[in-house]
Amino acid sequence: MQLSEILKPGAVRSLGQVTSKKRLFQELSELANAEYRLPQSEVLDALQERESLGPTGVGQGVALPHARLHGLDKVVGLFLRLEKPLDFDAVDRQPVDLVFALLAPETSGVDHLKALALVSRTLRDGDLRNKLRANDNQAALYAVLSAAQGIRAA
Repeated sequence: MQLSEILKPGAVRSLGQVTSKKRLFQELSELANAEYRLPQSEVLDALQERESLGPTGVGQGVALPHARLHGLDKVVGLFLRLEKPLDFDAVDRQPVDLVFALLAPETSGVDHLKALALVSRTLRDGDLRNKLRANDNQAALYAVLSAAQGIRAA
């Protein structure tokens, strides 16, 4: 699995200011609707439900919100770069400015886990995070992420 298999160029955005997790999840659900034709309310509910189990801020300014959805046939991704970092209750208590959300079919097991591992490994790369933070152009952000496709999940 590679990032380019789960992330469309249009599913990458840079946002000025997001004031809360709820607003961030609304942005993600709107993007999921626009790019993947997924119902906004279902995406929003699924992301909030998963987050209620525990924060998905993994540290170093990165959050990996994820959820399973009925009616989805493959894992899809959404990426947001936040110009103003957001408090996300991350494990290292640092605010988040890089958000890679994954949406998976309800019945996916291994593919969902492989996608999470791939994104997690990719965003652990400090140079890649710096490149993402240095760009606010949608095409440039997608180029940085898709160039990272050589990093593979186990």
